[in-house]
Amino acid sequence: MRRDARWAVVGCLVMVLTATSGCSAPAPRPTPSSQAPTVGPSTTPAAQTWWRAGSVTGTLASALVAPWSVVPLDGGGALISERGDGTVLELTPDGEVRAVGAIPGVVSGGESGLHGLALLQTDGALTLFAYFGAADDNRVARMPLLGEPGSFALGEPEVILEGIARASTHDGGRLAFGPDGYLYVTTGDAQQRDAAQDRDSLNGKILRVTADGDPAPGNPWGTRVWSMGHRNVQGIAWTADGTMWASEFGQDTWDELNRIDPGGDYGWPVVEGISGREEFTDPVAQWPTTDASPSGIAARGDTVFMAGLRGERLWQIDTDAGAMRDEPVAAFVGEHGRLRDVVALPDGSLWLLTSNTDGRGSPRPGDDLLLRVEVVPAP
Repeated sequence: MRRDARWAVVGCLVMVLTATSGCSAPAPRPTPSSQAPTVGPSTTPAAQTWWRAGSVTGTLASALVAPWSVVPLDGGGALISERGDGTVLELTPDGEVRAVGAIPGVVSGGESGLHGLALLQTDGALTLFAYFGAADDNRVARMPLLGEPGSFALGEPEVILEGIARASTHDGGRLAFGPDGYLYVTTGDAQQRDAAQDRDSLNGKILRVTADGDPAPGNPWGTRVWSMGHRNVQGIAWTADGTMWASEFGQDTWDELNRIDPGGDYGWPVVEGISGREEFTDPVAQWPTTDASPSGIAARGDTVFMAGLRGERLWQIDTDAGAMRDEPVAAFVGEHGRLRDVVALPDGSLWLLTSNTDGRGSPRPGDDLLLRVEVVPAP
């Protein structure tokens, strides 16, 4: 639990050192479905584009209970996780919300429960991946997504990754397939601060694994670990130039947006925020904890959109070659309460998920909501 910190709004600019991944050419692998990031590095960089959230143009779903993650589906629907009881909901193409099923073995408590979802499409078949708290640990399971839009059901789950320590807080939980087709998993330190600096621990890390949960080829130490020294990563996304970004809860002072490089050490618990120490990778941007408490992030073009829980706002960070271009810009300050997730859609819009029913917010009529937001070019 973090103590209140009284700070003015701060945006700090730091150039992040570029590291070579040393990855060998991967073998053929399944192709992520369209809701996973589809951009990657290019030998001919495209012109930079920056964006801003415009107006809210509609409410896609309401009366959600402690929702955590949203995965858009082809055809206009979505899957939504509810943290407390492990339920996966379907937003149908017709705008109805129905229960797909509950993930077996979810044990909620504190900030643990059902967290991130990710979807993989292979030869027309859909596989759902879910990060959740079980009785003794956090784990990732995969299961077939059966049926058709409007009537999806969950198949038999298979645990592909387990042994991630769980606690009442700092449980991480975001899943995303990267441009390389591998699954990225964020974990918290589970209140075991030294685990973040222990290369052999799964906690306080970003993991990169195959669809079977094995270490992905090219990982820096040959294990599942992609980066380390994290307190509680809650969001991951890739900008148009292929740069990977992660949002991270700080302790008492600084929340962070980090550029993620393979093998990078981001300093927790030795440092929090920008330290200037050569052995650690500094965040590209930092905020007082009162202004952010970041959760999910999304990217369109070269702008990262970051949902804020305690800050009750959507931060917009323009990037250029892995660094911050200008001061971050806030949108919707206090208008919708706590914001848990943000998703970039192929049509250029954003979906914004509120989090006012998680026990820490003040629910408003209809909460929680999934909102559609127009996106306009940055001035």
